[in-house]
Amino acid sequence: MTLEAIRYRSGSLQILNQLLLPHETVYEEVRSVRDGYEAIKSMKVRGAPAIAIVGCLSLAVELRAGAGGDDLVSFIRDSLCHLTSARPTAVNMGRAARELMEFTENESMEKNTEQLRDSVIGWIEEMLERDVNDNKKIGNYGAQHILSGVPRDSVTILTHCNTGSLATAGYGTALGVVRSLHSLGRLKRLYCTETRPYNQGARLTAYEAVAEGFPATLITDSMAALAMREKGISAVVVGADRVVANGDTANKVGTYQLAIAAKHHGVPFYVAAPSTSCDLSLESGRDIVIEERPPEELTSIGGVPVAAPGIDVWNPAFDVTPHQLITGGIITELGVFLPSELQAALTGRLTAL
Repeated sequence: MTLEAIRYRSGSLQILNQLLLPHETVYEEVRSVRDGYEAIKSMKVRGAPAIAIVGCLSLAVELRAGAGGDDLVSFIRDSLCHLTSARPTAVNMGRAARELMEFTENESMEKNTEQLRDSVIGWIEEMLERDVNDNKKIGNYGAQHILSGVPRDSVTILTHCNTGSLATAGYGTALGVVRSLHSLGRLKRLYCTETRPYNQGARLTAYEAVAEGFPATLITDSMAALAMREKGISAVVVGADRVVANGDTANKVGTYQLAIAAKHHGVPFYVAAPSTSCDLSLESGRDIVIEERPPEELTSIGGVPVAAPGIDVWNPAFDVTPHQLITGGIITELGVFLPSELQAALTGRLTAL
């Protein structure tokens, strides 16, 4: 069973409220760009690919309902600007907005308002299929690359945060690699970190692993280095919210320390991400804007306070892993590349944001 985070039929969008998982499975209607923005900002939907898809589909729903009037180009531009501001670290929404705006402006030169409306909706709807296909390629490339580097018949993978069907249109990126290994009968075990403070590993990755039947074990974030030493970890595979030109990668906070531990233990460290998560306009990770989340997300769990009242809180949502620590490679739908190879591999394929 592949879980659905996004349910879309022309003119109708529902998202799985991931804040309620794993205890409740509730799909909520997204009827407008405002709804899409709030779903992204509140993390009812998360994961860089899913953020872009839900954001753009929320626009498609409004367009299908006739929003925008005669000044459709301005309405689309304003809507995309608003959606892009919801969570700035993930590059996918910004890239999708730029590409969609360029498409819209070109189409507007030769089509009337209603024809333009249909063209834009069609472009957005194609994102779903493209994302699933790209994820499957990432999964297959990653699985084969990992298997080529290990002597054993089966492998043990450690991952962080959630990068599966719940973070994409389907299949997943880093968890897509795990899915491909499992389908080949080569996955011995998956270790997933709890991923504090939002617990995406415990709530979401563990949820997907149970639903998909993966052999999986949940660990705390602080157990990762010990697991590398004691549990025969073959590779660490994580996702990405933004990969820049030199290969530095922004991902869920805690990724950086995993890469350091993997380097110490000689465990290959992989980043799995579609080319749409790569931003060649930024030279290094120093240029990435890191989102900071509210203190309450760290000081309470499920609304129950767990920290001393009055304590100061620093709660960045992401950290940046230097390219030197990405020893296995960056897995994309185009293949697996060392960080030093990425820019050349993608130049011509991507236009800088």
